[in-house]
Order: sequence, then structure tokens, then C-alpha cells
Amino acid sequence: MTIRTHAAPFDGPRISFLGDSFVLGLGDPEFRGWVGRAVAAVAPHATAFNLGVRRDTSQQVRRRCWMEVEARTVLGADNRLVVSIGANDAMTENGAPRLAHHDTLANLTAMLDGARERGIAALVVGPPPVVAGGAEHLERLTALAPAMAGICGEFGVPFVDVTAALAADAVWTAEARASDGAHPGAGGYARFAELVVEGGFRDWIKPVGAAA
Repeated sequence: MTIRTHAAPFDGPRISFLGDSFVLGLGDPEFRGWVGRAVAAVAPHATAFNLGVRRDTSQQVRRRCWMEVEARTVLGADNRLVVSIGANDAMTENGAPRLAHHDTLANLTAMLDGARERGIAALVVGPPPVVAGGAEHLERLTALAPAMAGICGEFGVPFVDVTAALAADAVWTAEARASDGAHPGAGGYARFAELVVEGGFRDWIKPVGAAA
């Protein structure tokens, strides 16, 4: 573990957003995605690090997690971690999902365990649906999300479930179909951000001891 030891330059939280192309905000013509919108809405004082990588499975995210997060962590600062994984795991490749559910859950467990070991507050955002993945992909995510929520509960970490709401959202699905079949435009990411903010991010990002 290599957390830097110099003091934080200001009091705002340092939030690493770790995940895939949905975290990156791919397809958003405004280049804000849900991450930029959520931070702007309720944490404009934060320093946000977008660590989304296109096509990354949870295994790939886990491998690079602490090398990237620790480079953005400062001892004495309000260090935070938001993880969003699973959409790529559930996509079919060579006739099978890229990763089995138990592997996704093991990777999530390892990252949350690492955050707890380092004293970094974490929040997990569930996997958004990939329209081009069809009903089977959505079924896999619908089964995966509750299991992810269960693990988060064991760690005392908030879980934001977005899968069903986005699958039923007309803007998300229309924009994804008009694009590459997966990534929406500004409207879809705006809806994603609303779900994250109201699903737990707003309360989670409050400083310790802040009034409700």
C-alpha cells in the first residue's frame, strides 16, 4: 500500500470513479457522462478522477484498481471510491458471458475489502443495461444486481441499483439504439446521473458529521 503522505491541498473529497465505458461517459456529446453530472449536482467542491476504461470487465478493473486509486489518494484527505462494474462481464463472447457471476462478485468483494483496508469510503453503482445485449443480457444483470447489493450490505457500503430503471427508460434505450447499441447520449447519461444522485450518492458524499 503506497498512500502518499503529504497533506491534502483543500478540504473537498477526492473521488476515484472506477469502471468501464459507462463510467467514462462514452457517447456523451457533452463529455460529462453520469459521473460529471452527478459530481456537478451535489459535489462541485470535489476532485473527481474518472478511471473508466472501455470494454473492461470487473477482472480488468480489479487488476488496475489500487495502482490507479492509490496514485490519487492523499493521507489525511477525504478519499472516496465509486465502483461500477458488471455490464461487460454479462456480455456474451464466444457463446458465453465474458465473466461468470461468481467471478464478478469475487472481484467486487476484493475491491471493497481493499477499500476497507485502506480506510477509503466506497459506493457501488450497479451495472447499466446494454440494449444491444438483448433480453438475456438484461436477465443476467437483473440477477447480478441483487447479489452485488448483498455484498455491499456485508461491507456497509451503499449500492445504487440502476439496471431496471434504465432498461425501462425511453430516453436511455432510444439514444443507445441510435448510437452503438450500448451507450446513450446526453439525455441517457442525465437520467443515469439522477438515479445515482437520488439513489445514495447525495447522502454518501456529505462530509462526516454534516446535517441531514
